[in-house]
Amino acid sequence: MAKRMRQAPPASTNGNAWQELGLQPDLLEGVRLAKFGEPTEIQRELIPVILAGRDCLGQAKTGTGKTAAFALPILQLATAGEPTQALVLVPTRELAAQVDSHIRQLGVRRPLKTALLYGGRRIAQQVSQLKRAPEIVIGTPGRILDLMQRRELNISDVRFIVLDEVDRMLDIGFRDDIRRILKAIKSEHQTIFVSATIDDEIRTLARPFTRDAVEIDVSRDTLTVENINQGFVSVDAHQKFETLLGFLKHEKPRLAIVFTNTKHAARRVAERLKRAGVNCKEIHGDLMQSRRERVMKSFRAAQIQVLVATDLASRGLDVMEVSHIVNYDIPEDPAGYVHRVGRTARMGKSGYAVSFVTPDQGKLLTEVEKLINRELPQFDEHWVMKPRRAPETAAAGAAPEAASGPQPAGDSAAAAGPVPTRYREAIRRCAILESHGLKPLRRTLGSRFRSTRRRR
Repeated sequence: MAKRMRQAPPASTNGNAWQELGLQPDLLEGVRLAKFGEPTEIQRELIPVILAGRDCLGQAKTGTGKTAAFALPILQLATAGEPTQALVLVPTRELAAQVDSHIRQLGVRRPLKTALLYGGRRIAQQVSQLKRAPEIVIGTPGRILDLMQRRELNISDVRFIVLDEVDRMLDIGFRDDIRRILKAIKSEHQTIFVSATIDDEIRTLARPFTRDAVEIDVSRDTLTVENINQGFVSVDAHQKFETLLGFLKHEKPRLAIVFTNTKHAARRVAERLKRAGVNCKEIHGDLMQSRRERVMKSFRAAQIQVLVATDLASRGLDVMEVSHIVNYDIPEDPAGYVHRVGRTARMGKSGYAVSFVTPDQGKLLTEVEKLINRELPQFDEHWVMKPRRAPETAAAGAAPEAASGPQPAGDSAAAAGPVPTRYREAIRRCAILESHGLKPLRRTLGSRFRSTRRRR
């Protein structure tokens, strides 16, 4: 179905990189006013493909400018005065608002109107937007279908259809809604899929609705950007909050997002942080949409320092100044990790992401590491509340039975005699890693150590 394109062209150094992509002067002015730097890899590859009229699937790391990559060419190709030429589908209300804001910002010199359609807002208000005959419609699948069924939205003549964060839409359960929407488009059109992750399930969904699609993958071998300092800390569940307080006191983040897996946990953590004197608010699905918008407005304006959020905010939360991410609860879905940590280090900036991992969550940590194709280091910071049953190190002279967790064969041999200095730190780290389920690493070390002892 798709032609793969992996190697991006080299970045221009003469200051005309955006112009070389084929963008018109009014859009170049929008880019300048938005204070964009050099185009990112996904922008350099995707913009010319869309301008050429090709269907495409674009994969890039979170925070690398995918929205501008599809928004700029659509703004250039759309014709003023023709209603509903472009439809952009997104998984969440927050992402819909973000995409709408980006399009209006980049198209400040273009006479095009947008309509923003999602649940939690009055239908009448959104119908009035459609009566203005907007050229570009942005919305969530559920509300788009609702307005189509009410005959308030006609998408049969759409020229561009964009599915943004399509993997998240499938996770939420929008597969059937997406198919119904795509089938309702009767005109010849261009289909664009973009996401941080594109797998065979997404390719299967795209195949009937695309023609000779170009697949662009600039994520290389890892899904998270390199300038995020990311790792984990080992902490008992009942010591998480004290560790979080220590982290905030030590790091003093400009803006931080603390992610929990449940709404109840988000409420509880936010309440405890407020009692501890931390300037924070919570955001999750139980809040009214108007309140969620007020919270996000306050966070973007840096009126609050810490946002406690569920995965509702892991996508569509484009705040450039977020410096720190805390996975208070490590996500049960490894893909959620990618989108959470992608809230920092936006557009080339640096960031910091730490995950709190309890001794029984080693499997979750391993699944995350498999997905992002890298081993996360353990942060051994002074603000971490040490687990009460932390494994003792062989170097400290601990008895074998004092270490937590089962001991692999061969460790008893190591403990029975003096441990070579060069192995002490490795054995200590492996003991900690084992508590997180990374036993293959320890078995490898054990076999190497035993062979060393035999040679001696």
